[in-house]
Amino acid sequence: MHKRDLLRGLSSLVLVSSAGLLAACSEPKPSFKSVDITGADYAKDFRVVDHEGRERTLSDFKGKVVVMFFGFTQCPDVCPTSMAELAQIKKALGADGGRLQGVFVSVDPERDTPEILKAYMGAFDPSFVALRPTPEQLPALAKDFKIYYKKVDGKTPTSYTMDHTAASYVYDTQGRLRLYARYGAGAEALTSDVRQLLKEAS
Repeated sequence: MHKRDLLRGLSSLVLVSSAGLLAACSEPKPSFKSVDITGADYAKDFRVVDHEGRERTLSDFKGKVVVMFFGFTQCPDVCPTSMAELAQIKKALGADGGRLQGVFVSVDPERDTPEILKAYMGAFDPSFVALRPTPEQLPALAKDFKIYYKKVDGKTPTSYTMDHTAASYVYDTQGRLRLYARYGAGAEALTSDVRQLLKEAS
């Protein structure tokens, strides 16, 4: 073998070895079913009273994966479906179910009284927390979380409905925003994502 060929072969070997070392050092990026929004500069925290009258922030749920959904209790389909799926996910997690925290934020504080919110959470899972921002807090909270909501008049003053964003935000166990889970993706997909986030924390 000529000296030039030998040097070329050694150079190739060094390049391949270096690439292998770099691949070994960099951790593979997790593959989520939901939209990965890790590092997003919004929806970082809140300070809102829950259905028990206690002021809550994200730090209250440190150590748990938090799935946060904005809705209203008189919602005919999207909200109950989303909450039922979340309860289903908690059961599917088995022993890790206690490490999942469901948070429901009312966009209809006028009708969603603490008593109604408590009963609504109880219908799905008593461990889920409902937040009830005041009518004054709601616009700023929705803006900060990039949530759309709009009152749609009904036949009577109290029979109105609410249009709103039908998706959930998912936070990891350190309270960092990680995922945007679209409505309709199904419980199985979100279960997989929650498991990955819990695995990261273990």
